[in-house]
Amino acid sequence: MIVTCLTWGTVACAADIGGQWARGDGNAKVTIAPCGSDICATNTWIKPGTPKEKEGDKLVMSIKPDADGVYSGSAFDPQRDLTYRLTVTVKGDRMTTKGCIVAGLLCKGIEWTRID
Repeated sequence: MIVTCLTWGTVACAADIGGQWARGDGNAKVTIAPCGSDICATNTWIKPGTPKEKEGDKLVMSIKPDADGVYSGSAFDPQRDLTYRLTVTVKGDRMTTKGCIVAGLLCKGIEWTRID
């Protein structure tokens, strides 16, 4: 379980981002867990024929909670040597990730569902 809390006069806790997640398009499953001082999303299953992705690929996220259920920061994709500005919103068993490159001009959002 990854639950992050910040204190600045009040306590703000972001929803649990850790665990196993299935991508909304049905092409991937990931496990999100601590990796050193960061959080990693590691591909645990990729639908056969999905281009440019494979099991074991990682996304290294340096994110902090902003508001209830919202994390923001950056993510590094070592397979593509790209760094993204990243926002992750977790609401119960649903998660939305939004990554942006090129000074925020190119963004892509992905929906996820928590799995057991």
